[in-house]
Amino acid sequence: MGSFSIWHWLIVVAIALLLFGSRLPRLLGDLGVGIRNFKSGLADPDTPPARPLPRD
Repeated sequence: MGSFSIWHWLIVVAIALLLFGSRLPRLLGDLGVGIRNFKSGLADPDTPPARPLPRD
């Protein structure tokens, strides 16, 4: 009773995708820009940060 099966997790993921699916590409794009900024900051502190993607 205390643990969840794989079917419970699949239902939770499906509901989350239905609720937040339209925002997911923008969120992942922002995450990619953040990772690029972090890597460029580690490589050379004098380089400017990456430009964020234009919003719709």
